[in-house]
Amino acid sequence: MLYTYARKEYLCHVLNICTMRTLKLSIKQRYLDAIKDGRKVQEFREVRPNNIKKFLQLDANGFEIEDDNANAIPIEYDAILFTGKETGDTALVEVKGAKCEIMVDEDNQPIEYEYNGQIWVVERVVYDLGKIIEHTTVNSRS
Repeated sequence: MLYTYARKEYLCHVLNICTMRTLKLSIKQRYLDAIKDGRKVQEFREVRPNNIKKFLQLDANGFEIEDDNANAIPIEYDAILFTGKETGDTALVEVKGAKCEIMVDEDNQPIEYEYNGQIWVVERVVYDLGKIIEHTTVNSRS
């Protein structure tokens, strides 16, 4: 399987990716296939209170770090390891870039919601995908 010691050694020494910052995400198989085929070149993830530490840079108090335009700054990942939910197939994919987008309503106003007494803005991280670094297929499908 992908996470054996031998596989880790292969990824580190042959592909030279030991120092890569890698985000691990589960994804539906049809989207994983589209990434492998080059038909899906972006991945979108909604930022929520329970996953904010996984996607955004935070200050010492746990608040989003923002750029000069008041946009949250995503954590810089070198690659994303996608795992197919239905099959366990994987694809390690280069990340060429990432940005945050604030979701707006039909009046172009930020969409907000309340969570634990705080107002949150609906935002997502958009990852621009690059080349497939490595992939595995667990079972052949017909």
